[in-house]
Formats: sequence, structure tokens, C-alpha cells
Amino acid sequence: MGPEFDRCVVVDDDDDILLAARLLLRPLFHEVITARTPDEVLPEITRATPDVILLDANFARGATDASEGLAWLDRLTGIDPEMVVVMITAHAGVHVAVAAMKRGATDFVPKPWSNDRLVATVRTAAALRRSRVAAGAPRAIAAPGNGSPLLGQSPAMARVQSLIERAAPTDANVLILGQNGTGKEVVARALHARSQRAGQVLQTVDLGAIATELIDSELFGHVKGAFTDARADRVGRIQAADGGTLFLDEIGNLPLHLQPKLLTALEQRQVTPVGANSPVKVNIRVIAATNMPRERLMDERVFRQDLLYRLNTVEITLPPLNERPEDVIELAEHFLAHYAARYYRPRPELSQAARAALIAHEWPGNVRALRHAVERATILAAHPVLEPEDFGLEAAAPRAVTAPVSGGASGGVAADLNLDRVERRLVEEALRKHGYNITLAASELGLSRAALYRRMEKHGL
Repeated sequence: MGPEFDRCVVVDDDDDILLAARLLLRPLFHEVITARTPDEVLPEITRATPDVILLDANFARGATDASEGLAWLDRLTGIDPEMVVVMITAHAGVHVAVAAMKRGATDFVPKPWSNDRLVATVRTAAALRRSRVAAGAPRAIAAPGNGSPLLGQSPAMARVQSLIERAAPTDANVLILGQNGTGKEVVARALHARSQRAGQVLQTVDLGAIATELIDSELFGHVKGAFTDARADRVGRIQAADGGTLFLDEIGNLPLHLQPKLLTALEQRQVTPVGANSPVKVNIRVIAATNMPRERLMDERVFRQDLLYRLNTVEITLPPLNERPEDVIELAEHFLAHYAARYYRPRPELSQAARAALIAHEWPGNVRALRHAVERATILAAHPVLEPEDFGLEAAAPRAVTAPVSGGASGGVAADLNLDRVERRLVEEALRKHGYNITLAASELGLSRAALYRRMEKHGL
């Protein structure tokens, strides 16, 4: 199996560190780019955002306060707010880690590092970047001051907007339910942007992208020596969100044995890092989201009900796109404008047939699938007016026919042996079967989440 991700950039003033990182991360990425200063790779980063940037906190000889790294962190996240940056430094203090994550760093790795821990951290960070890219509308939709974060005038979306307006100014915990691709992260950003904590950090934790054995340390942190690879203190995501909002995405993936620990942390407003003797106080507002059906959440064998009650003071359920067809054209027009500007293309128009086809389509992948279809159509458009076939709707609607071949010794062999079409059909079936839950569909197909995302992009799913 080849590399899981495309590009990683490592910036450090130590040539030995650069060599070690390149050798260690090469199996994960098609390309590992190294540089002694951010200036050397800034044009490359600006041209195309890499999956992960490993950024040294100090560049000047003798510097230990991380001011240079933090300044560059601000600059990089200013280029792309969704950029995934992991800070690295030989002077690992909890206050530096907290400052870095409050200013947009995804994670923090001390030197000398544990090789296994670094690989796990970078893999998780790259998966987060991929899920951000795949998971919904452009960030501008959710940015404060840019109008409604969720487009649509349907009654279903009016109810969602009303709940956001009423819940956002409070400190009440919010649970967002909805299928994949319905915009749960966009709602979380809107809640934070309209809250009294808007000027503080929004710390996102994708529990579906973190290895199960690492979730405890990721959420609560650990102290040096807590376990074999704990070579330095590590601040947890809950503590890093202090003063702001903690967004726990895919909360349904939280292991049952860690749910009491999270409940205690939320009730007592304090966390105890792994291996520590004393707790640390935190002041956070919690927003959680899951694509898990509500009836499954209500199963005590899957999710503790006392934790569920703590999380869903306010509950917002996002409707699937096929339940609000009146919003499809508004969304499509928005994405057309966005991608025409992004790819420097003339903005195409929608024919009446295209409008009808877009409205009639089931959109099992919801807004995410619509966005992908519009992006592809914008890139490949050969004419100024888009027709249904430009969105792949005619090809995607019918299921592949697998009638048996007559007269053969193996009468059950499928008629269609085209590998691309068979692969697309299998991917579609796995996604539909699991309600577009990427983790479950990937598991059934025997793929990693990253590999499944690549096949979804390949087939326009």
C-alpha cells in the first residue's frame, strides 16, 4: 500500500531534524518538503496548501520563547484558515503548547520526539485536513459578518437558523445531529461565531480521525513519564480550549470507557492529564456532533445516557438535502460562484434541465456531494450553460446491471467486468449501506478512511 497523503512540509533550523523527519514521514506522504526557514517554502505553501506543516517554534540562535514560530503560525493560518500546522520545539512548555493551539495549531510535538508518536500525530493531523477539505462548504460561508452560515430558505433550515440564533449567545452545551455532509461543522462554527466566546479559540477535535488508543491523551493530555512514549508534558485539547469553545466532532466514536472521564470533566470543569496527580481547571463551552442515529445514541451499551444529557442541553438536527429540495439551487449557485472564482473560470449558468435534475436527485451525500458535483462541473465545463450530464447525474442514477452471462461454465459471473465501474458501484453501495459514515464504509471495504476519500474523489462521489 502506497502513501496515504500527498504533501508534508517540515520547517526546522536543524538539518538533522529535517533528515530524520523526511525519512520517518516518507512512507506517509508522496512528497515531504523540508526547509530551514518558512520563507524558503512560502511560495510552495501559498500555491497549494499541504496536508500538514511541521513548524519549528524557534529559528534564531538561542531563542526559546517561541515568538517566531507563533508569528509564522499566525501568518500561515492567515493564508488558509483551514491549514493544519503541528508545532515542534525543543523547549516544550505547556504554556507554549496552549498558546500555539489557541492561535490555530492543530497539535504540538516536543523534541526529542518519539518516532511512533510523531507518526501518529502527523497521520491524525493529515486526516483532519482531508476531512476538512471533504466535509463541507467553504469557510467563508461560516465566517462572522459574511451573512447566513447555512444557506437555504426552506422551513427546515429556518428552524435550524432559529435554534442557532437562540442558543449561540448562551453557554449551553449543544449537540448537533445529522447525516454526513449536512453541515454539522458549519453549524458549530456559526454557534461559536455568534457566542460571547467568539474572540477566543474554537478547538476542534475529530474523534473519528484519532486512533482509539490515543484519544485519552489527545483530550486530557499527559505528563512526562505517564507511559513509555510520554517524553514530555502534553497539553490536552480540552485544556487548550480554555476560555473558548470545544467542538467534539464525531462524538459517537468516543470509546465507552472514556465517556465517564469526559462526563466528570464537564461536570467539574476540570481535567486531570494522564499520569498527573492534580486536576487543571478549565472554562469551556462544548459543542458536539455525530452522524449516529438518535436511537443508537439512546442505547446505553453504545453511549452513556448521563453524558448524552450533559451534551444535549440544546439539540439541533440537520435535515438531509433531499428533505429540503427548495434549497438545492441556492446552494448550487453559491458553489458555482465560489469555484468559478477559485479556479479563475467564467461562471457557468444552469440550464432548466440541469436545475430540474439537481432538484430531483436524491443527494445521498447531502450538501457535500452537491458541492463536489458543482466543483467538478465547473472545472470540466465545455460550455457556458451546464446540462445534467455535466454533473454526472445521469451516470450516477442507475445501478450497474449484473445479469449473469449465459452459456458459460461459471454462469454467475457479472456481465460488467470494467474495474472502474465495479469499484464505483462497490463504493456507492458501502456508503449507502452505512448512511455515508466514512469510517464504517471504509472498514467494510477494507480501506483506510484516506483511501476511501481518494476513491470518492476519483468517482465524483
